[in-house]
Parts: sequence; structure tokens; C-alpha cells
Amino acid sequence: MSLTKTLTVISDGNIEDPLTFKKTMEDVDKDEWINAMNLEMESMYFNSIWDLIDRHDGVKPVGCKWIYKRKRGEDGKVQTFRARLVAKGYTQVEGVDYEETFLPIAILKSI
Repeated sequence: MSLTKTLTVISDGNIEDPLTFKKTMEDVDKDEWINAMNLEMESMYFNSIWDLIDRHDGVKPVGCKWIYKRKRGEDGKVQTFRARLVAKGYTQVEGVDYEETFLPIAILKSI
């Protein structure tokens, strides 16, 4: 499996990025978004981001959402299309989905 990246330069008149998968499939750049989503899924597979496991009774899995962004160059033209699959972590419940949290902080004097 190989990760490939394509560079596409498009003048789009600053069209807004789609907010949902449905809007993405209706977008004029649908094929570019599909390519970006495929690259994201390929990257996740290549980097072993997750393991499939059996769901336990009464446990609701954390959902996910696609985030879309057109990356523009200095001239304002679209250079690349980025699609990221992110977890909806805000649906988790402390004590049910996780026990503790970790926040890496640094003491300014020690840096």
C-alpha cells in the first residue's frame, strides 16, 4: 500500500468548505474530496490507528465526523484538499468511557 498526494491548484472564488459529508458529496469539488478522504483512510490503515474489537453490551461507541478544509496558497488559489476523520470525544462520559485524563504541561522555569 502506498500513500500518494496530489497537488491540485484551483481558482474557486473562495467557496466555503463543506461542513457535512452530504454537502461534500454535493460540492463542485466532490472528486477532490473523495480523493482526500481516501488518503486519510489509507493513512490511518498504514499507521495502524485503530483495532477492531467486539462491542460490549451497553457500551455506545464513540462516533466520528469528517472535517474538510481547502488549503490555499498565498495567491488564494486552492492548493490541496484536506479531509480528517475526528472522534466525537465530547460524547464520552467520565467513569463510563474513561477513568482519568492527562494534560501534558511544562513548568516554564524547566524549559
